[in-house]
Amino acid sequence: MVKNALFVRLEAKPGKEKEVAEFLQAGFSLAQQESGTPVWFALQLGPSTFGVFDAFADEAGRQAHLNGPIAQALGANAPKLLAHAPSIERIDVLAAKLPR
Repeated sequence: MVKNALFVRLEAKPGKEKEVAEFLQAGFSLAQQESGTPVWFALQLGPSTFGVFDAFADEAGRQAHLNGPIAQALGANAPKLLAHAPSIERIDVLAAKLPR
């Protein structure tokens, strides 16, 4: 059961929307390599607003993800792609229905 999650909101700089979408799509392969990240979604919320929702079994998994390659790549690319720093919200999962 996932207990901990993150929601990250990203606002693309004008003209960088396609690059942000491609960056998030590329992050999928990195997310697949993280054994402690069983749930990972890259989202487009609006024309220039994007998000990532991921969930973890415990705080250790969440912390490992925050220190992992996806977070490092986001930090390295944020200045050229994003209008401002990502908004990262720590979330507690109350209930979840996931495929078996």
